[in-house]
Amino acid sequence: MALPGSTGHAPLPESASNGLKIVIVGGFGVGKTTMVQSVSEIRPLSTEETMTQAGVGIDDASFVRHKTTTTVAFDFGRISLDEQMVLYLFGAPGQERFWFLWDRLFSGTLGAVVLVDTNRLSDSWYALDRLEHHGTPFVVARNNFTEPQHSLEEVREALDLPPEVPMIDCDARKRDSSKAVLVALARYLYSLSANGTAGESTA
Repeated sequence: MALPGSTGHAPLPESASNGLKIVIVGGFGVGKTTMVQSVSEIRPLSTEETMTQAGVGIDDASFVRHKTTTTVAFDFGRISLDEQMVLYLFGAPGQERFWFLWDRLFSGTLGAVVLVDTNRLSDSWYALDRLEHHGTPFVVARNNFTEPQHSLEEVREALDLPPEVPMIDCDARKRDSSKAVLVALARYLYSLSANGTAGESTA
């Protein structure tokens, strides 16, 4: 049975010529797995495991008390933006104890989505730092599981983002909303490539 938002085993179009690796990063429980599941056109590969007492005192679940599972390696999905461009999506684990996996996930990555929750913006700082360290272009998506309390410009200022980094609102549970984030990233990467700055740090 396919997950909600996916179409099961959709074949890769024969016309596909550009495969791009994209990483979705962010804090623990911010919605990375949800985004991959909602937008993937194939059944996503997930390494979700049930949260146990072993994580108590290690993983801060105070803002995600409803959460019962957690990613322990990465999530993987795929989406075709058009007949030529295919994005391969990797959702990174958010807990600090799994951050050592991030640098390996970043290898070969063309761009990234930083998913943020405005109730805990500080959870995003490590992701931003690592992406800037690797010189990986990224967009920032505010995941609105609840009504936002701040404007996007206030979020930009709080995260100390330069004006050229795109910011977008989304609801990771909705396919069209998650796809809009990926389209924004693809457009940003194209603009960087056209300007000859792709692969350079955006900060």
